[in-house]
Amino acid sequence: MSVFWFMSMLNLLILWEEPGTEAMTLNSRLLCQVSGRGASGGVHSHQRSRRSWVWNQFFVLEEFQGDEPLYVGKLHSDTDKGDGQVRYVLSGEGAMSIFSIDENTGDIHATKRLDREQQAYYTLRAQARDRRTNQLVEPESQFIIKVQDINDNEPKFLEGPYTARVAERSPIGTSVVTVLATDADDPTYGNSARLIYSILQGQPYFSVEPKTGVVRTALPDMDREVRDRYLLVVQAKDMIGQMGGLSGTTSITVMLTDVNDNPPRFPRKSYQFRVSESVLVSAVVAKIKALDLDVGPNAELDYRIRDGDGAGTFSIITDQNTQEGLITVHKTLDFETKSSYMLRVEVSNRYVDARFLSAGPFSDTATVRLLVENVNEPPMFSAPVSQMVISEDAAVGTDVGSVSAHDPDSTNSPIRYSVDRESDVECYFNIDSHSGVITTARPLDRETVALHNISLLATEMDQSQVGKAVVLISVTDVNDNAPSFAVEYETFVCENTKPGQIIQTLSAVDRDEPEDGHHFLFSLTAEAAGNLNFTLRDNKDNTASVLTQHGGFLKRDQLVHFLPVVISDGSSPSLSSTNMLSIIVCTCDVTGNRRSCSHGTSPLLAVSLSTAATAGVLTCVLTLLGVVIVTVAVRHRKREPLTMDDERGIRENIVHYDDEGGGEEDTEAFDMLTLRHLNKTKPTHQDQDQNPQRLYSRTLEYRADKDRVFQEFIRDRLQDADLDLKAPPYDSLQTYAFEGSGSAAESLSSLNSKNSLESEQNYDFLRAWGPRFRKLADLYGNHEGGGGDTSVSQTPAQSPCR
Repeated sequence: MSVFWFMSMLNLLILWEEPGTEAMTLNSRLLCQVSGRGASGGVHSHQRSRRSWVWNQFFVLEEFQGDEPLYVGKLHSDTDKGDGQVRYVLSGEGAMSIFSIDENTGDIHATKRLDREQQAYYTLRAQARDRRTNQLVEPESQFIIKVQDINDNEPKFLEGPYTARVAERSPIGTSVVTVLATDADDPTYGNSARLIYSILQGQPYFSVEPKTGVVRTALPDMDREVRDRYLLVVQAKDMIGQMGGLSGTTSITVMLTDVNDNPPRFPRKSYQFRVSESVLVSAVVAKIKALDLDVGPNAELDYRIRDGDGAGTFSIITDQNTQEGLITVHKTLDFETKSSYMLRVEVSNRYVDARFLSAGPFSDTATVRLLVENVNEPPMFSAPVSQMVISEDAAVGTDVGSVSAHDPDSTNSPIRYSVDRESDVECYFNIDSHSGVITTARPLDRETVALHNISLLATEMDQSQVGKAVVLISVTDVNDNAPSFAVEYETFVCENTKPGQIIQTLSAVDRDEPEDGHHFLFSLTAEAAGNLNFTLRDNKDNTASVLTQHGGFLKRDQLVHFLPVVISDGSSPSLSSTNMLSIIVCTCDVTGNRRSCSHGTSPLLAVSLSTAATAGVLTCVLTLLGVVIVTVAVRHRKREPLTMDDERGIRENIVHYDDEGGGEEDTEAFDMLTLRHLNKTKPTHQDQDQNPQRLYSRTLEYRADKDRVFQEFIRDRLQDADLDLKAPPYDSLQTYAFEGSGSAAESLSSLNSKNSLESEQNYDFLRAWGPRFRKLADLYGNHEGGGGDTSVSQTPAQSPCR
């Protein structure tokens, strides 16, 4: 208590001591004392008395850890005579919970340990009351109990750990970062919150100012390329760094940022690459990269070709992601013309720091050699796209034009020309495989196809490479189409019409396109020229007007009138057509609008049947046609020979024979009667009695009818095969012309030829019989013998336009 009393003495300005006590007291006297009261309770007299000075602040140390409650101070009133008549009462912050008071003596104690950092002072109120009446013996006093600080909090870096950046090669003393520590102790009392900074880790590269906490560089020319990261530990200590003070630390990560202090350098002075001569223009053919120890924008590079014989053929650009130099082809390469190129390439920094130019140039050079490799190139046409013109009335086989191609390789292989049939599906054109002359293969029609876009192929003889070119063939127009009505006219005339009234204006169309435009001429036929009902007037503007000759048309007399109109195109030679115009008589109102046009029935109404009636007639016709087709099919099926399912499925592709036959006589796939020899036709018994000359004539007629049916079948199958682009080019027809016992080649069967000494040793004599027997010669040349059951697969027939 004496220590606390001494500390209190140092902080108090005035201290009132009660006799016999050693504690702080709060003494007070009444400013006005009552000396006497009358019956009415009034104040009889007033006496001014001295009032003691009122002390309003107590002190208590924080973090007191004693066993007994800590004595804080004492309250005392001048009215207290020590006889126990005065009772002291304490209220306010912490009253009766943290602070207690002895109501008899006024002693105040702290019952709990206090923490100044949580609450620095407490405001309380003191009362002195009469114990008997509970009346205030003097006014209520307010005072403060202040918690006195001790050094119980270490400094803390609330913003740590820190991260800072500083440029490499910065001079000594360059500011890096400022650290700040805080101390929760009272900065106004003692040195508990007075801090000093020091660096524990990071020397000799960095230093810190003791009072401000500013971290600065301590060494010059720190190189990021050698070390780019440093870890610092900074300490803050209170009590001005004296012994016994508390301390706290934080870490600082310092990263050196890059400056452009390193020039780019090629790792090699010369490079060599191989480039195919078929590489496309703008393609990347080589990559080179210079090394730069800097990073970011300081390492961005620019490449350029300084000189060399390939400066006009190649160019170089910078890949912004990898900083590589990409060498690209600027022109087409040709091994036969030039087989190697030499380039001198320079690299330099895009951004240069002038502070470091004294160390040397920020650029470097290297030599690049490019070797062109030869490839087997496809033939090249003299022009990739050609335009040709031909008239639509040109005869089949007419020359359209010619193309030429050559082999760019040194071998100069011969070229074979062909038409890409995918671009000429309908086979309008052919090309001579050797000369490249294009000719028409079928009649042309400008109104069907005005421009043919075909692709031509140039193939080397070994078929290893194929070149391609496009030919645009324009078909010029000739006057081969007659004009006709532009639309189907629905013309009517009112019963009450007047003479000379225009009832229809006619126009025409022509599929031809003359250079100077259409000039249509309209007129009536000679039979219709004397028509007393209608007349035709040519308007000289490619239109004509139909006018009435008289008025008063009646439906009951004639419902429909027909007017034949002749339309000529006016060309030389001129083409014309006769078009029938139907004019229906209708009942009209006074304004000329028709009301009724179908009164009664007449044979002339056949041309104006309703849509429903027309549909009904067509349905009946189609039904009858279907019945006829089904009947014919059933009868034809009854005449077919019974065959096994397996044999039926393959008979169009495999020819079976077990013994020697007569060529087509062995084929069951089709009726081969038209190909048989005349001496194989067996006349009937009735024909034997007839005249041989007549029998011969009837036989020729029969063969002609059969041959026509067979030719139609062949043509249909070939057309289906030509138009089907997805089907394989296999035809199921096999022709031998005249072969068999009546053929000049006699029998070709292996059953008979096996007995021949010549056939057993050599079958080359078959090749001398012409191209019709080439496939047969190949088959027998590869497979000797041939007896037994033999199957010969049919060869695919070529498309007629190939």
